[in-house]
Amino acid sequence: MVVPIALAACLQVDAVSHNAFIQEQSLGIHYNEGGDLLDYLVDPSVFSYKNGMVDMLQGSGLGVEINGEVVVRAASTGHRWRNPLWRHADGSVAEW
Repeated sequence: MVVPIALAACLQVDAVSHNAFIQEQSLGIHYNEGGDLLDYLVDPSVFSYKNGMVDMLQGSGLGVEINGEVVVRAASTGHRWRNPLWRHADGSVAEW
């Protein structure tokens, strides 16, 4: 399960760190198959990126509200996430 709490917390720290200039995030990235961090939010628009930037979160706390029903549903199915194993054409292991 990918939850947006870490990204929200990192953005809050970035906002008060004068030397922060980039924040990595995994929205829509290939290894989030079957679920993305926006799936767990009541309002996914809080992470609306425009031109590579996102507005500061304005809600209380970290600025995100988690959809508890989605979390319970995901917890009931469980997970068995493993690092993907990618190979080059010659069969050698590729770094992911």
